[in-house]
Amino acid sequence: MEYPAQIKDEIELEDLLSIPNKDLIEMMKRLDGDIMILGIGGKMGITLGRQALNAIKAAGVDKKVIGVSRFSDQSGRERLEDWGVETIACDLMDANEVAKLPHIKNIIYMAGRKFGTKGTEELTWAMNALVPGYVGTHLKNSNIVVFSTGCVYPLVNAEGGGCTEEIAPAPIGEYAQSCLGRERIFSYCSKQFGTKVLLFRLNYAIDLRYGVLHDIGQQVLKGEAVNNTVGHFNILWQGDANSQALRCLEYCTSPSTPLNVTGPETIKVEYIAKKFAELMGKEITYTGKSAGKCYLNDSSKATKLFGKPRVNVEQMIKWQAAWLTKGGSSLGKPTHFEVNDGKY
Repeated sequence: MEYPAQIKDEIELEDLLSIPNKDLIEMMKRLDGDIMILGIGGKMGITLGRQALNAIKAAGVDKKVIGVSRFSDQSGRERLEDWGVETIACDLMDANEVAKLPHIKNIIYMAGRKFGTKGTEELTWAMNALVPGYVGTHLKNSNIVVFSTGCVYPLVNAEGGGCTEEIAPAPIGEYAQSCLGRERIFSYCSKQFGTKVLLFRLNYAIDLRYGVLHDIGQQVLKGEAVNNTVGHFNILWQGDANSQALRCLEYCTSPSTPLNVTGPETIKVEYIAKKFAELMGKEITYTGKSAGKCYLNDSSKATKLFGKPRVNVEQMIKWQAAWLTKGGSSLGKPTHFEVNDGKY
């Protein structure tokens, strides 16, 4: 499709993030059963739910999309319902509430906790490793795509091209350890009950209102020193990440299978900062010395399954620069991609 030179507002942004590609539409014609998204109220969930619904409508099939969350932000719930997504308010930390959820065939599990871990580690572990036990037991007959993170892998040098799925996890810090805990619990349920599970190891999704490009671009625009402690990273347009997550419902297996999901490029912080400086008419300074080790994933398997992302890095840079320059909205949630000691 032909993309606009700039994205004018949040309405257009969410429209773009919710457009299904032809492969996702075709998948919806084959997929048996409805779709339920747990943790739909988070940064990605709203547009993922809408993209699922758009794909179903385009496929001309009769299928429901159900969104589950505490819905602390009622406006998100209202938007979902206006689009046609059915919603259920549920505290996933409450086993009794989880036990009341309908038995839906296809599950996208997006619930998790990251920021604020330091000092409340027990809450992060409960959210990331206890809740999966409730869900994995109750929905044992479902196909479950489990959102995870590339942070379960060890830090690596940029020259190596990133970790493949064959690299053994070696999480740093309690957040990443608890994410591996999430994976292990779902993998246990997969073996114990025969549940088909895919571990969706994503880093990092881009949505103009947050993300690595947003963080770097904001520093350049404000004349702040760009943090270069972690000198390289991977990114993927959130619309592409949404599409791949939904398509992974066809690739769930028992025992569970991990899949790295990100863009195919290893991107240098200094390259991105320079591009932003050119587009914004700003000077660049840096803080932090690159440690040489980064969280990097090799997404060759995902690229082979789903093809190259629809939105490339250069397009994302241009959109992000224009968004920030004109004062586009921000979620106020830094990614802290520059953190490599595991403390969030």
